[in-house]
This record gives sequence, C-alpha cells and structure tokens, in this order.
Amino acid sequence: MTAQQSNSAPVGSGEEQFPAGAQVLVRDEVWLVRNSVRTEHDGAKVDVVGVSDFVRDQEAVFFTGLDDIELIDPRRTKLVQDESSNFRRSRLFLEAVLRKTALPQSERRLALADSFLLDSLPYQRRPAELALSGRNLRPRLLIADVVGLGKTLEIGLTLAELIRRGRGERILVVTPQHVLEQFQHELWTRFAIPLVRLDSVGIERIQREIPAGRNPFTYFKRVIVSIDTLKNTDQYKHHLERINWDAVVIDESHNLINRGSLRNQLAQILAPRTDALILASATPHNGDAKSFAELIGLLDPAAIRDPEHYRAEDIEHLFIRRTKISPEVREQMKGQWADRGPSRSVRCMATPAEEKVFEELAAVWLPGENGTSVSGVPLFPYTLLKSFLSSHAALKATVAARIKTLEKKDEPAATRAELAALHTLQELVTPMTEADSAKFTKLVEELREIGVGPKSATRVVVFSERVQTLEWLRSVLPAALGFRGRAAQESTRVMHGGLSDEQQMQCVEEFGLADTPVRILLTGDVASEGVNLHRQCHQLVHYDVPWSLIRIEQRNGRIDRYGQAHEPQFRALILTSGIEGAKDDTVVAERLLAREAEAHNKLGSAEAVTGLYRAEAEEKSLIQDLLRGRTVDESLDARRAEAEADAVMDDFLADFFGSVGDEEPSPTGSQNGASDSTDSPPQPGPVGAATGNAAVPRLFTSTAEFLDEALREVFPDPTASLDLQRDTETGLLSFQPPADLVHRLKALPLDYVREQRLRERLLVTFNRRLADHSLRRARESSTSSWPEISLLTDLHPVVEWLTDKVLVRLGRQEALIVTADVPEPTYLIQGVYSNALGRPTVVKWMGVTRSGTVEDDMVGLLRRSGVGPTMANPMRHSEPASVLEAGIPDALATAERFLDRHRDAWDEPLRKPINEYKVRLGDWEQPTLAGERTKESLTSLADSLLTTGRPLMRVLAVLVPDPEPSAPPPTA
Repeated sequence: MTAQQSNSAPVGSGEEQFPAGAQVLVRDEVWLVRNSVRTEHDGAKVDVVGVSDFVRDQEAVFFTGLDDIELIDPRRTKLVQDESSNFRRSRLFLEAVLRKTALPQSERRLALADSFLLDSLPYQRRPAELALSGRNLRPRLLIADVVGLGKTLEIGLTLAELIRRGRGERILVVTPQHVLEQFQHELWTRFAIPLVRLDSVGIERIQREIPAGRNPFTYFKRVIVSIDTLKNTDQYKHHLERINWDAVVIDESHNLINRGSLRNQLAQILAPRTDALILASATPHNGDAKSFAELIGLLDPAAIRDPEHYRAEDIEHLFIRRTKISPEVREQMKGQWADRGPSRSVRCMATPAEEKVFEELAAVWLPGENGTSVSGVPLFPYTLLKSFLSSHAALKATVAARIKTLEKKDEPAATRAELAALHTLQELVTPMTEADSAKFTKLVEELREIGVGPKSATRVVVFSERVQTLEWLRSVLPAALGFRGRAAQESTRVMHGGLSDEQQMQCVEEFGLADTPVRILLTGDVASEGVNLHRQCHQLVHYDVPWSLIRIEQRNGRIDRYGQAHEPQFRALILTSGIEGAKDDTVVAERLLAREAEAHNKLGSAEAVTGLYRAEAEEKSLIQDLLRGRTVDESLDARRAEAEADAVMDDFLADFFGSVGDEEPSPTGSQNGASDSTDSPPQPGPVGAATGNAAVPRLFTSTAEFLDEALREVFPDPTASLDLQRDTETGLLSFQPPADLVHRLKALPLDYVREQRLRERLLVTFNRRLADHSLRRARESSTSSWPEISLLTDLHPVVEWLTDKVLVRLGRQEALIVTADVPEPTYLIQGVYSNALGRPTVVKWMGVTRSGTVEDDMVGLLRRSGVGPTMANPMRHSEPASVLEAGIPDALATAERFLDRHRDAWDEPLRKPINEYKVRLGDWEQPTLAGERTKESLTSLADSLLTTGRPLMRVLAVLVPDPEPSAPPPTA
C-alpha cells in the first residue's frame, strides 16, 4: 500500500503525514520516522532509521515523489501481550512515542528551558517565548540585546524549543570566524545541540570525503560556518540555493545591512530558504531607518510598509532588546554578574623623543585655526596623529606607507612639501625604542600592579587598533615583565584580523583555558565583537583608545558580560604633552572614555549618544568636527541634537533604545486541554508570549528514570554488553558506545569526539552540578576546553538513541495489551492534525472505551488506571487479542469523530494570528528584500500553516480489565 492509499497523506494536499515515531514500509523494509517535511518538488522528505533486520540502525532519507512510503494502516494494528515485568515494555514504548512526537504549534510555552546547563534567568527565555508566540507567521526575530547579556544562550534556548517541535532538524549557524568554536562549544556543552564546524578547512575536508558534486551542506544536518567563508557566494551560491533549512542563525547581523555587499547577498539567499530565522546583534542598525527596514525585511518582508516612516511598535513582534540596567535584567542578575568598575585614565607624560613628534605634528600637520596643513588630504593628518597616539611603531608604518604612495604619483612637485615633512617624521621616529615610549613604561607598571608576571595566574587583555603596535608589544612586553626564554614566548598571544580563522579561534581558546601559560592577549578590534574573554580575565587595558563610543563599549563588553565573577577593571593609557597646541590623548581619548562610562551607567548603552550607531561613522564625524574646531563634547552633543531634529529617527530610535521588549510578558495560556468524558473542548487562550512551562505529557517522572528503565529493557545485562559503570554517589554513567551509537556521534564536534575519545567511552550524567564542575574543570585544562562529562538532556544523542531503541522493539503494526484498573477495554490512540507543511497543529492523546467515551488526557488515564513502575503484570487479560483487535476500527472512528467535533475550537488560536497577518498584508505589493515573494506568495505561506486534511491516527496500546482482580486489602 502506498502513502496515497494509507490513512496518512500528501504534504501539500493535507494527506501525506509521517509523524516522528511512526513506522513506515519503504522498499520492503521497516523504518522508524525521525522527521518529515515538505519539499518544493519531491513531495515529503522523510528522515528515517532502519528497524527491520537488514537495515537495522541505518539512517536514510526518502521522498514521497520518488518512493512508495507506506504508513501502517492503524485499522490493521495487531495486538500483542506485554510479558515484561511491571509492563515496563509498554510504559517505555508509550513514553518514547510521547518524546518523539513534536509539540504542536498551538503550544506556545517552553518545554525544555529548565533542563539545560545554565542559570534560570527568565529574561534569557524571552526571545524563545517571542519566537513561539505566533505573533509572526514563522519563528523569526532579531535579538538585539546589548553586549554581554548572553545572546548565545538565548539563541540556544530558541533552537532547543524549535527542535522539540520538529522544526530544528536542519540548522545553519553563521558567525564571524573568530567565534566559531566559542558558539559551537556553548551550544553543545549547555544544550547538547551538536554543530559540525565547517570552517574553510572543514569544507575542504568534507568535499574530499563526499562524492563529487554533492552538496557539502547536506552531509551534516546541523552545521556552523563562518560568514567570511560563506559570503563567497560565487563558490557556494549554487549549494545554498538547493537546500532549505529549518532554522538559520546569523550572528553579528548588522554586517548584513549594506546592499550589494557579499554578506548582504548571502542573507538574501538564506532568508527565503529557512523557516526560522534568528538574527543577533548588539548594534543592529546604522542609524538609518531605511537600512534597518531592510534588515527587518529579511525576517518578514511585509512587516514595514514605508521603510522611511515606521515606529518600533510596528515591528515589536520581530525584535527584542534589553540592556544591563533594564529592570528585569538588573533584578535577575543580582549576584551573578559583577558590576563593572570605573574606566580609569592612566596619564603618561610624553618622553623627550615623543615631544619632538608632538611638536612636529602641531607645527606642520595639525596647526591651529590660522595655520595650514602640509597635507592636501584633510583627514590624513589625523591618521598620523592616531598612529602616533598608538605607538611609534604604528607611526613609522603609516609614514612609510604614505611615502610609498606619494612617490608613485605622476606629479612629484605637488607633493614635494608633504614628502619632505614625512621624511622629517621618519627621521624622528626611526631611532625610537621602548625606552622612548611613555605609554609602554606605564603599561609595564600597570601590569605589574595588576599582578601580571611569571609567578602569577593573573591575565589581562590589551587592546590596540594598530597591528604594528600589537606586534611591537609582543616583541618587547614579555621580557619587560620578567618572562624569560620559552615562558616569554608562551606568555603572550596576538590576535588581529590578518590571522586565519583557525589562528583566531586558537588565540581565544588558549586565553580562556586556565591551565595554559598565556597571561597576556594583545588584540585588535577583531575581538571587540562576540568574543568571550571573561572566563579567566577581568582586567582590560586600552593601549590606545578608539575614537568611537561604540567601539570602546564593545571592547569593554569582552570582559564585562554575563558570567563575570569579578569586578571588570578598565584602564586606558593617556599620552599627554606639554607642547602648546599638541593634540594629545586628553583632547579626544580621555573625553570619550568619560562619555562612554556616563552613557553606560545612565542608559545601559553608549550607542545612542551620537545618533550615528556605527563606529566608523562616529570616528569620521568626530574628525570632521575636530577639523572645524569643535571639541569632543561639542561634537557629540551636536550629533545628538541633529539626530533628535530628525523626527523620523527620533520617533523610531527613541523607542528602540527604550529597551523594547523589556516589559514583562503578560501571562497567557496555551491550548493544551484535557477534556473529560463529556467531550467538552478546551478553551483556547490568547495568542502571545506565553509564560510558564509547556504542558508536555510524560509517563515517567524524569528523563533519568526513563533512561534507567530503557537501558534495562534494551540491554538486559548492560554491565557486560556496554561495560556500563555507575557511580551512585555522583550519578556518573560511564559506558562503551556500541556501533550504532558511535555512528550517531559523527554529528558531534569533531575536536570534541577526538579529544575526549568518545568512540571508546562516554561519560554522561543527569547531575547538573557534576556536569557544571566538569565544564569548569575543562576551562582549567591546557589540553582541551571540552568537558569530559556531558549533561544528559532530552536532546542528547544518548537519550535519542535509547528512545529509538525502545521504539523499534515493537514490531510492524503492533500495539501492546496492558492489564490495568479499567472497567472495560480502552484503546489508547494518538490523533495528529497537521498543516500543509506536515507540521503538527493539534496533537491529542486519547483513551477511547468500547462503549464510546473519549478522554484526551491519556497520561492521566494511565495513572488513574494504576499503570506505573510498581504495577504487577498478571500475565493475563480479559479477552482474546482477536476480539480486542476487532474493536479497533470502531475505536478509531469514535476518536476521529471526537477530533472533528472539536477541531474548530482547537484551531482558533492558530487561525487568529494567521488571519490577522493576512489582513496586515492589505494592499502591500512589492518584491521583497529576501527574494521573489509577493503578497500572493506570503498569503499562500499563511494558508499553508492552517490545519488541513484528516487527522493521522495511531493505536498505541489497549488497556483491559483483569479477569481475576486481586481482592482489595481489608479495611481497618
């Protein structure tokens, strides 16, 4: 029987449904369905794992357009006696089906948030709640929390909930190259979500292993790749255009705004080819309403009608933004995030050699109001100044580069004066050494005061904008601090944009591991976005200060972030001069430091101070104002005044920076109802970000209890077959993974599998404290940042593996007979309505009696019937299996009538937001930023989310009375 002939039926017409946990017959073999989604051309794509002997444990993918996929007709279900002790086999099977069935779209609340390795912080749950709220057609949002609040954790929670709903099988995460491993590490260690890292080396390796021409992004289901690798659209475009994702995450998404850029082209390819889209950025716009509208258009093409005139409330369902001083964050973070210390200016009086340079710059390059610069390029003198304020090494490189440029020009006469002035500077700077650097001398003093040295574990991160400064510091700083020989080389790492992604990730990892000898990280602003440097460090030094409030804040955010146990300490080296008219660091850098600290304390963020919202724009504007004779404070205030004069931007950005999404969500219910024998339907709750935990049916009290019983069922002697060892005190489980589990481990991070030798032995636990201790201990190791013990969550491959093992122990079209405390035979039936995309919209777990009553709280029924770990199995039942099987068609018909009677009421919470979205479309009609979608295609998408067709029905078991019930205990 083909799919079209079975009780299930085609995705697209509402007839092809293959729910996770169901068994199907394909090519004369039995397979267990893991996931099913609609494709554009080949019908339903069904991911399966083999059940029958010939294909047992093999993974495969079938398409209804290419293969006959037979879903077992529930009317032909064969009933078999459960002979296991305490009906363990039945209880495990029912629990496994409950776990494998995706939560319906109507369940808005979070199901897994309390089960992961992270602190319970409600503010970090809010993005996931918003994504699932139904306020947008699909789970799409921009997480715009300021630096340090834990956007990676918020993304992890959101992805976990999507996975639980069957909407996260295929995941693509796109990040800057230097945070690839950090992001991958967090998602696995915190959430047990494995991502395979496809950096430039990884993609090349995969392409060598797979058949020629095969899409490398289909080789693994969940991958993380650098945007710098993926933005090469000429190389990867045809691969990306041929694959659809369940969820795409793009970190630091402000880099997508510039139309025509490679990053923007990448976003245009990915956005229409994914269901869920999560963008993350602490600085998600450039101050231009139209540019920000383009970013929002990736999430919802029809969200903004006029890209130049809209308010935050028009798109509040698509983004969320909080700062450290937002009420909910401030209250929830008490004691978990140390308040930051002041930004301390450390003044360094220029040495005689430096004063000569200051004097030359003031006289020739940056004269006062009545003077004229020797350079014909107005901004170049400030380039010289900033280089010098960084270091003599940086100035020397800038001067040399400019001389080389001018000497290539066809008109040397026009540049003769500038060339002469450059050579003068070159003569002044060439003989300078660290002894001529006041900032270097002061840096050594400050680091010694902090405690950095050969006999100390104290670490510090030193920022500079100039690569030449970083490299010079690496050559002279270790020895000045007392490091000798090999220790001098090992004590310091340099990180900048000129390094490969592998080199950058290695710098971050070594600095974050407590047991490595690295004490100083010299870094450029490549580390100012997204990088966690707070694990072993709370000391930061600005060797030179960027001329941007945003950049200062981003730097500080590397150590001032969620999880910082010590007060973050900031120092900035301020080079001062006694030369009249000299523009030293007191002119710009010191004032910017003070204004950033003021904005951080009052607003929680410095981004809105100038109204420019981009570090590059802030710096350029400031230099132009300095050329006009304005001070730093006058420049900042003028920029803000201009922004406030722009009514459009004032309206929007005032709302935006007012911590949109910070208010507490209103409690709402979700449709989960348990109607009783009177067949009364549940009352739907309002659509919104639902608080509280989801109503997830469970037969076992915990995942730990389920896993323990599943191990005993699947492996009668796990000590012998798995070499299983238990530590009853700590809850540690240690065992040798069998071949089918080893095969699944290919989805885990390759470094993790190799370094922890997981193919030989797995160490897992349900003890959150033990798992957290293992994670902390890994950070103190010099060999690997991966913990040896992983926390078992519902998403963990070990739990999924055992769940599948339980399911395949029941034969094709079989259900179990359970003797229980019921007055008449009661059939346990699962009913699933789906939409045209194959995703469940309503899931009901019913008990249907022979006399025709229906209860849709199967778990409650089982508990009232005495089904549990202490029940006895009398090895008998009241009627022959053949008689019970004869009642299956009538029970299915009764269950389907019940579902049909209440379908409209259950559907209402889904129909309402979909219909509201269609109304919002109104007369909107234009090509979108994300592809070819028009109003008609968006309307079609909305319609595809509605329930369609008949429900899929499955008989799971039948409860029967005991023909010889035990006598009740005597009364007292």
